[in-house]
Amino acid sequence: MSKEELIDSHQHLWVMSEREYSWIEPSYGPLFDDFTPERLAPEIPESGVTSSILVQAADSYEDTFYMLDVAAHSDFVRAVVAWVPFDRPNEARAAIDIFAKNPLVKGFRNLSHDFSNPKYNNDDAWILRPAVLETLSYIEKAGLTMDYVSVSPAQTKNVVTLAKKFPKLKIIVDHFAKPPIAAKEIEPWASSMKEIAAFPNVYTKLSGLNTASDLENWTVADWQPYVDLMVETFGVERIMMGGDWPVIVLGNTYVEVWKAQLEVIDKLSSDQKAWLKSKTAKSVYNL
Repeated sequence: MSKEELIDSHQHLWVMSEREYSWIEPSYGPLFDDFTPERLAPEIPESGVTSSILVQAADSYEDTFYMLDVAAHSDFVRAVVAWVPFDRPNEARAAIDIFAKNPLVKGFRNLSHDFSNPKYNNDDAWILRPAVLETLSYIEKAGLTMDYVSVSPAQTKNVVTLAKKFPKLKIIVDHFAKPPIAAKEIEPWASSMKEIAAFPNVYTKLSGLNTASDLENWTVADWQPYVDLMVETFGVERIMMGGDWPVIVLGNTYVEVWKAQLEVIDKLSSDQKAWLKSKTAKSVYNL
């Protein structure tokens, strides 16, 4: 009997001893280290995860080339969400043309929420700058996806503009846009989620919820109302699950997070769970 598919749609790797990850500072504690496939491998069997998608962790070609090298030599990694400079459209167009020829590259992301990087100038609407929009038009034309990190209602609001302007672009909002779980609040996050869910080209990831929680004292019950709202609002066909390793090690192990994520969806039907576990990721990323 074959093992049930469980795709980790949001996995990072970084080797700080080999390349730069400007946002990772010593103050991040355990994250200030090298995180390779070999380091994660011992946890994979117990987690139940059967394959993964690597997502950019730095605004650099070096990071993308590293992920592509790992993916090309791995039976576990299915795809890569790469990087091109969204704010340099001429260069980005050339890079998109090159990357589009690689079947492992399914989409792109920039760390537009990383206000430690002066490039983003503390601008919640950076993603709406004309040069960036030009690049997104090339991504849409290439039939590839865009992952987007939102950590505030102002950033989430941008999704409405993007979804309207690029109706054929699959926009994937990472980590449920970081709901205020630790504060035990639901608004204005819930209203923002309902607003962007109105657009059928917007998808989201059930991922990174432990780092949106009280790291030392969360339970699955804390997550439940947020997950239930997202399932009701988006439908399971537009939600996929991700581990967000190694960011999650700020509070938990890979196995602990996946155990919790599977528990929080346990009351759903088998078909609904199949969408969350694998079918949505396969559809959105064209695996």
